[in-house]
Amino acid sequence: MNLLADMNRAIDYLEDNLAEEIDFKEVSRLAMCSEFHFKRMFSFLAGVSLSEYIRRRRLTLAAFELQSSNDTKIIDIAVKYGYNSPDAFTRAFQGLHGLTPTEARSKGQTLQAFPRMTFQLTIKGGDKMIFRIEEKEAFRIVGIMKRVPIIFHGVNPEIASMAGSLTEEKIKKLKSLSNISPQGMLSASTNFSEGRMEEKGELDHYIGVATTLECPDDMEKLEVAPTTWAVFESVGPFPDTLQNVWGRIYSEWFPSSSYEQAQGPELVWHESKDMTSPTYRSEIWIPVQKRQ
Repeated sequence: MNLLADMNRAIDYLEDNLAEEIDFKEVSRLAMCSEFHFKRMFSFLAGVSLSEYIRRRRLTLAAFELQSSNDTKIIDIAVKYGYNSPDAFTRAFQGLHGLTPTEARSKGQTLQAFPRMTFQLTIKGGDKMIFRIEEKEAFRIVGIMKRVPIIFHGVNPEIASMAGSLTEEKIKKLKSLSNISPQGMLSASTNFSEGRMEEKGELDHYIGVATTLECPDDMEKLEVAPTTWAVFESVGPFPDTLQNVWGRIYSEWFPSSSYEQAQGPELVWHESKDMTSPTYRSEIWIPVQKRQ
């Protein structure tokens, strides 16, 4: 509840400063969380990145001004909303509204408006979420890595291809390196593109094991700093149940908890290779820290 109120205070600040340079340190102060967490939570709750929301709101206000005032020069409106050249403003405006700023001044033109956003609490079914908090020292993830497209629903074919490339010999070698929890094979996602919540861009995906041992020369590694982890259990048909739990972490758990997301990879551990089981068990590991 408090998180939603804090985020709405931050939205008030954004809206009051759309024609100014936005101080993201002030945004995070008002949201009572880190800038990283605010941007991540905003994306998950809004379904659009913070930068894209600001861009759409500025171009919406610019359209209102163009239609309400014929005296103000287009270049002045462009500069007011952060565009230093008429060409850049025209491209952005046309990309959103489908017509140029000059055309927008004509009566009867159809424009797109993106209203300001407000976060509200929606009460749903009250399904339980099973989680625990774990503290871990530094470790590394050792295995294979590939930059893959962001896909929300269903099986990601690039990740499936990665998994298919692992021979029994390589899996055995990786498992021999696994000496800390979560034990056995896991996957890690990090370095997300900003358009993550619009299902755009890519991420670095690792398939391997958690270990404190050195990385073999023929494998990739990801160093993980000492971190507090929120670990969530997922039991049900794969991948739908896992994807549902992932969404609930951001839409339900974070807004009602005293934690915020910290920098670090997001991990998924699978209990077995039989992903056809109706009670397939996985764990989602999210790096967290206490809210400010």
